[in-house]
Amino acid sequence: MLRRDFYLNQIINSMWDGQVKVITGLRRVGKSVLLFELFKNYLIDNHINKNQIITLSLDQRKYYKFRNPITLCEYVEDLIKDSTQKYYLFIDEVQLSKTVIDSENDDIPVTIYDMLNELKSYKNLDVYVTGSNSKLLSSDIMTEFRGRSTQIHVYPLSFEEYFSSYNGDVRDCLDEYLLYGGMPRITSFKDDISKKRYLSSLYDEVYIKDIIERHNIEKPDILEQILDYLSSQISSLTNPTNVANAISDVRKQKVDNNLVSSYINYSIDAFLVSVARRYDIKGKSYYKYPNKYYFTDLGLRNARLNFRQYDPGHLMENAIYNELIRRGYSVDIGVVIDRRKGNYALKEIDFVVNEGDRRIYIQSALRMDDTTKIESELDSLRLTNDFFKKIIIRNDINHSYYDENGFYHCSLIDFLLNKIDLF
Repeated sequence: MLRRDFYLNQIINSMWDGQVKVITGLRRVGKSVLLFELFKNYLIDNHINKNQIITLSLDQRKYYKFRNPITLCEYVEDLIKDSTQKYYLFIDEVQLSKTVIDSENDDIPVTIYDMLNELKSYKNLDVYVTGSNSKLLSSDIMTEFRGRSTQIHVYPLSFEEYFSSYNGDVRDCLDEYLLYGGMPRITSFKDDISKKRYLSSLYDEVYIKDIIERHNIEKPDILEQILDYLSSQISSLTNPTNVANAISDVRKQKVDNNLVSSYINYSIDAFLVSVARRYDIKGKSYYKYPNKYYFTDLGLRNARLNFRQYDPGHLMENAIYNELIRRGYSVDIGVVIDRRKGNYALKEIDFVVNEGDRRIYIQSALRMDDTTKIESELDSLRLTNDFFKKIIIRNDINHSYYDENGFYHCSLIDFLLNKIDLF
């Protein structure tokens, strides 16, 4: 079993904090294994009896009745009557819970949030839930849990996690990671054909169907064309209008911009795609459009394109973005205005990375093997004219170093293996 210590430690550190622990993330990314196996094993290893751990998987038929939040609450309350004993409640796929009407209390609608808030008030119960819907479990949390929840977001395997199970050279591992991504089950397949079939099936049979069913998508063919377009445009600036125009050209009929925008947001809500906004470094403001869209998992992105469009530079940038987000940083696309020689041009810095009041700038460079390329990568960083740390993450060097300008040239592998301090 793959170790997920990065997330396990977050769960351990949040034990008995008086909050509902909400574990979110893309489907099949390992949330259930993290909670029901890794964390459960941790508890048992630390002398927690199995009968103190209550587990409910709402996606399994035998637990369907507990999709009724009142039934679930009453069941749990009956199990934890012994106030001298500590209990742990694990609920898997909590978004499958339904809103019901409480006929015994003036026909008040009752949600899973109401019941979880009630259960968390028991001093002898620590509550943990998993879910795959960001709208249900992210945007509503502050309102529904009234600030009494702890979120732990689980991503596909990082390169460091992936490499821990890889038997071979680190460079070969990186090539494989950029191609097949980090969905945990990928590591169990021994041949390329099996990996490709798994990822393609996962995309079509799980993610597409999930979005269609959850949002009652009336035009699934447009959703698929949107995902095709975003897959081919990772690391490139775009907006819903551009996407709509591109699809309209292919279909030879007008596609509504608002429809495209909604479908993109549904893909973001499902954690399949994430959006990075552009930030004016000098003006200290955000541009509304265009933005960049990155795929949460590179293997899923490549599967969407039938592994035909392998762009190592763009995949590298996507991998860096994913790793920065996984580590909990706030990440934007940087924009600086070049007014030299009477020009007025927008120059891009791949990532503006913030942690509290600290900031760094990062450029992603597959290679810097000629003067033109070097100047292109460094020029935007110079234009910031500030003292924040400036990093170029490169895939053509084996060791990290500072140059004469004070810019830090960082090996991609060192970065992905978390061997260097960014701040």
